[in-house]
Amino acid sequence: MHFDKIHNKGQARLFKNQYLEYLTKTHPLVIWGMYLPLIVFMLYFTASKLSFTGLQTGLTFLGGMICWSLFEYTIHRFVFHFFAESERARKIVYVIHGNHHEYPRDKERLFMPAVPSLLIASTIFALMYIIAFLFGSTAYVFAFFPGFLLGYLIYGSMHYAIHAWNPPFKWMKPLWRNHHLHHYKNVELGFGVSSTLWDHVFGTMFDLKKEKEDKEKVRELMFESSPPKKQLQEQ
Repeated sequence: MHFDKIHNKGQARLFKNQYLEYLTKTHPLVIWGMYLPLIVFMLYFTASKLSFTGLQTGLTFLGGMICWSLFEYTIHRFVFHFFAESERARKIVYVIHGNHHEYPRDKERLFMPAVPSLLIASTIFALMYIIAFLFGSTAYVFAFFPGFLLGYLIYGSMHYAIHAWNPPFKWMKPLWRNHHLHHYKNVELGFGVSSTLWDHVFGTMFDLKKEKEDKEKVRELMFESSPPKKQLQEQ
């Protein structure tokens, strides 16, 4: 998936139907507003109704967050960047993720929209529950899934921040650069967004010591930055 021209303005049109098109857009606060109460409720349920200790809840919750980070890496690498041969498959990949690479400054599509997000989250919870049921430990799902959800919220928020602002702390710069390079240098590297852990584990991390930062390319990816004069003239 490679685009010769990266658009600094506008949005991709994903559906002809205006109502479907509307459902492809969202704001981070909408997604946080959906899931944060659910996270709190499930943790409360775990502690009050399932009699989990604080340590049990904390460790299971942390396990969910770690599981999310691996899920994030896997789905970004093998689903979002799936090499599609048929026209239909290419359109699906474009709707899911390709439009973000062509319109990286589109801030309304940095989070998964509410409706597909809820459908996917419900499916994942159901699968987790079924697997836990087979092993006779469904109670753990109610502490594990909130950690998974929080991992998703952090991922989405980090993705939003990377496309909006410069890193607030020096130690976060490698994370920012890894994602920027993924966009303008090589889409087959740098799949981690909330963490570079799995890029290091699976050998897909950019060698940041050797990669020279292209500040003009970085500005093209950040919607809070003004696009370079050269790009404005071309438009």
